[in-house]
Amino acid sequence: MVQPIVAGIVTAVVGFASSFAILLGGFQAVGASPAQAASGLLAACLAVGVSSMWLSLRYRMPIVIAWSTPGAALLASTGAVDGGFATAVGAFLVSSVLIVVAGLFKPLGRWIAAIPQPIAAAMLAGVLLPLCLAPVEAVVKVPALAVPVVLVWLVLMRFARTWAVPAALLVAVVGIAAPVGAGWPQLTFTTPQFTVQGVVSIAVPLFLVTMASQNVPGMAVMAGFGYQVPFAKALTVTGVASAAASPFGGHAVNLAAISAALSAGPDAEPDPARRWIASTTSGVAMICLGLSAAVATSFVVQSPPILIQGVAGLALLGALTSAVRSIEGEAAIITFLVTASGVSFLGVGGAFWGLLAGGVVHVFFSSSRTKEKISAS
Repeated sequence: MVQPIVAGIVTAVVGFASSFAILLGGFQAVGASPAQAASGLLAACLAVGVSSMWLSLRYRMPIVIAWSTPGAALLASTGAVDGGFATAVGAFLVSSVLIVVAGLFKPLGRWIAAIPQPIAAAMLAGVLLPLCLAPVEAVVKVPALAVPVVLVWLVLMRFARTWAVPAALLVAVVGIAAPVGAGWPQLTFTTPQFTVQGVVSIAVPLFLVTMASQNVPGMAVMAGFGYQVPFAKALTVTGVASAAASPFGGHAVNLAAISAALSAGPDAEPDPARRWIASTTSGVAMICLGLSAAVATSFVVQSPPILIQGVAGLALLGALTSAVRSIEGEAAIITFLVTASGVSFLGVGGAFWGLLAGGVVHVFFSSSRTKEKISAS
């Protein structure tokens, strides 16, 4: 039980630490007060934790839920709207309803499940590559902090693999020596306000970017590890959880993509049938992180971002290795290259465009081979 539990804790810590600052920035950009922003962070953590636990226990799969980091970035770029944070909260609620509707549209789940395994693995590899390069960048930029982290990880990977990543994270914490914050966050209710501007500027784009940049790649990541997640059910659960969190400032939760690999990969647990323990643990840990947000905030705010990314990269090397081994064919290679390029278009990240490009090439070559077989016969 130790290995998947540790993997689940690491999943939650990495997911929280790598993007919560973006989340707070997005809330503040659309008019949230400090208390409302803190409430939104706590609400998002609770929605993530409960959804992860429910889906993992219900389907016995390592289904990790995360908040929509691209959605938070969208909020930061949108800025204030008429009506302030109440209008944004109304938009959050509308976006949540759209996600539930998408979950009830069953053909969508079948389309996602039809993604070929090599393409799914290539997309995963492309998503993971930039993070797995982060330890190298960290050693160059903050050698005094990063070198001890990498050395501890390397030694324990040789002699005590299970503890390599937690020990590396602990070394990072000691190196930062961040003071412990105090206080408990509180949920602050904000009455939703519905406006056309809020729906057009926030709700619809938030729905689209969450689906395209998180839920679709998240489903593909799970397929890359051999899991066929009940996509419709996952959308319904995350949509309902998002709706419950929205009056308290939570914007959107969804299937995790990058952090999912920490619980769904072979390093979490050799037996794929037992990896749900890791994702369930990550849900519990996320709730705890939400309740102790002051402590986590004091550490991450004082940490060089590249150091946190470097620890995540070390944790994801096993998942990257597994994904790269499954890449084969032109379509998969193109998927990998487009995804790894990090290209962003129309507010949608490279993971979606990589899947789209690989899918188009796959269909093109498949139709060509079909014609050749028909001609030969």
